[in-house]
Amino acid sequence: MDQLSNSNSLNNDDKLWATFCHLSALIGFVVPFGNVIGPLVIWLVKRNESVFIDACGKEAVNFNISLSIWALICIPLCFILIGFLLLAILLVVWIVCAIIASIKANNGEYYRYPLTIRFIN
Repeated sequence: MDQLSNSNSLNNDDKLWATFCHLSALIGFVVPFGNVIGPLVIWLVKRNESVFIDACGKEAVNFNISLSIWALICIPLCFILIGFLLLAILLVVWIVCAIIASIKANNGEYYRYPLTIRFIN
């Protein structure tokens, strides 16, 4: 699914809210579990307005829940030091993927995050 719909048929509001779905995950730097709460709130409020926003919101929520799970798995691994490296890698993946996804959404393209468990279909 490279592109959910033709980017010409999407209005700017759809693209903007889809972009916010992806970027709102960065609230997690300030608010605990903000990486899940931000995209979840935007998705729940805007999902009925556009198929594109609905798809981007689901993808952002799924990715951030998955990333939280992967981070929780890494925490006990910090006792054997490998967890610190894995957490650093997850942090980089999180930031890079959120930026890529937001750019794609702003262009009207659908983005599938790596390492994602699909909780919401």
